[in-house]
Amino acid sequence: MADTIDSKVSLSDFDDIRPFAEGEMKQAFDSMLADRKFSHILKGMVPWMPVGLRNSLLRMLFVGIKTPQDFQIRYMKHLVWYCLKKCSTGWSWNFDRSLKRDGAYTFMSNHRDIVLDSAFLDYMLVKDGFAKTVEIAIGNNLLIYPWIKTLVRMNKAFVVNRGLSPKETLRSSIHMSQYMHFAINQKHENIWIAQREGRAKDSDDRTQESVLKMLTLGGPAEGKTTADIIQNIKDMNIVPLTISIEYDPCDYLKAQEFQQKRDIPGWKKSKQDDLDNMKIGIWGKKGHVHYEAAPCINEWLDTLDASAINRSDVFRIIAEHIDYEIHKNYRIYPSNRAALAELNGAKTDEPEFEKYLQDKISRIKVENPDVPFLRERILTMYANPLRNYNAAHAK
Repeated sequence: MADTIDSKVSLSDFDDIRPFAEGEMKQAFDSMLADRKFSHILKGMVPWMPVGLRNSLLRMLFVGIKTPQDFQIRYMKHLVWYCLKKCSTGWSWNFDRSLKRDGAYTFMSNHRDIVLDSAFLDYMLVKDGFAKTVEIAIGNNLLIYPWIKTLVRMNKAFVVNRGLSPKETLRSSIHMSQYMHFAINQKHENIWIAQREGRAKDSDDRTQESVLKMLTLGGPAEGKTTADIIQNIKDMNIVPLTISIEYDPCDYLKAQEFQQKRDIPGWKKSKQDDLDNMKIGIWGKKGHVHYEAAPCINEWLDTLDASAINRSDVFRIIAEHIDYEIHKNYRIYPSNRAALAELNGAKTDEPEFEKYLQDKISRIKVENPDVPFLRERILTMYANPLRNYNAAHAK
């Protein structure tokens, strides 16, 4: 394939990474039902039901589902609602009214939860009247079993290949960027992508320039000049999205990772660690959840004078603008204020937050837990959104 997208590109060029398309859903569903590991999970949910009867009922319930969005509306929307109802004290959203409800946007957000960041967004977009949910970028490191890969592709996910050589990484990045431009401009789908690779463990949310560079690789312009870069970014219709969660269920696991990385040379997360983060992130208590979408950045991009900006600076300038839009739209909770107050030397007046901290630290499983260090790490996770909010509003 060429390094830039053109009108000759078709859906089949992306068969290795794209979500399932209309006409492919039934075969995908049947393959998932036939998977032994997935069947074992279903057996655990309804152990009293014979396998044949269970699968027949599931196939009947699947009748009429032709597209991944059909699947989301019929099943995933209700599961997400149940998760919000069970695991949060309430939720809210505000999507800028300038956004066209039938438009195609790249929602670029801070990253809090492996699974739910995009799932909550889908639910809120549907409730707010958007015509399309989002296609999501998901790392192949999380696709531990074949049935998981099938399920996420049924749920509008496209695959980010990780753990490649530098040459393979470049080739993969071009391919993925081409697909994202194709999804926005030819499929007219929305996309969700995190502003950085992986979650910001300390909640100091910053857009990685490398993510923006990846987005330009498959755009319509050659990408050799500042004007080309700006045009390729415009082609993605980026909307900065702020995710605010009162309590992060995985905060103690993130703090645990900090100590493990500090104390164990070369320590890396295992597949089981990823599964634990996914499970606890989904079903853990979250407090209040709020999503805030800023205007599309295209009008702001039009104000940039490409002739006055060095090519080496343009990604930094765009990243800083996205950060500003994300930071100023945080929903600030008492946990954020209490954490920053303690780090600044003041005694917290939030007894519930103190009780919460002690409970979370007690769950950390490492040899010789460094309690002051672990406490500081968790406090920093809650303080950084307020620090960035204050800095953004000071501008």
